[in-house]
Amino acid sequence: MEVFTRWRTWDAARADLAASGAESGIDLDRLERAAVAAQRWHGDQRRPTGVPYVEHLLEALEVLVRGAGVTDPAILDAALLHDVVEDTAATLAEVEAAFGPEVTELVDWVTKPPAGGAGRQAKRAAKSAYLRRLRDAPPAAVAVKLADRASNVQRLDQMPPDFQRRYYAETVTYVLPLAEGEPWFTGWYAAWRDRFAHLR
Repeated sequence: MEVFTRWRTWDAARADLAASGAESGIDLDRLERAAVAAQRWHGDQRRPTGVPYVEHLLEALEVLVRGAGVTDPAILDAALLHDVVEDTAATLAEVEAAFGPEVTELVDWVTKPPAGGAGRQAKRAAKSAYLRRLRDAPPAAVAVKLADRASNVQRLDQMPPDFQRRYYAETVTYVLPLAEGEPWFTGWYAAWRDRFAHLR
């Protein structure tokens, strides 16, 4: 199972893309605008593991580019911006003003709505409903979600044991079916499931 952690900063990602020639079909200047905006909106936020939040966004981008071979500019922009509405003060209107309706639609699809009530049960119910809704998402939005979750689960063993089991089950139930019809993601998630099969 390949792990995507090479691009910890946008400068590293851009340099790698330019050096490898993988920028073919990728507008690096456009992508840099999304990277800079994501960094600005997320600011000093950190992931549960303590790393800067931007590393997660760059991992999702790396999964799409180096793994799945995606070059579509809207998908790549959305990968960098996928959490700005959910986790920062940014609004869909602000995303649309800066990046247009296509990117905004993708961000909207992968933005988890706020839980309808207080408490753990309400939050889990809202998340399950959100993940089920992704079955109806357009393929471009599904690609963003698959890359997002790949970043989240590729080092699942760094998380607390109870979280690992719950997140494994959630991923197998809701996310793996989204990978059907996406050959690279199907293969990657099959290898991931085998790697963490002890969590079943």
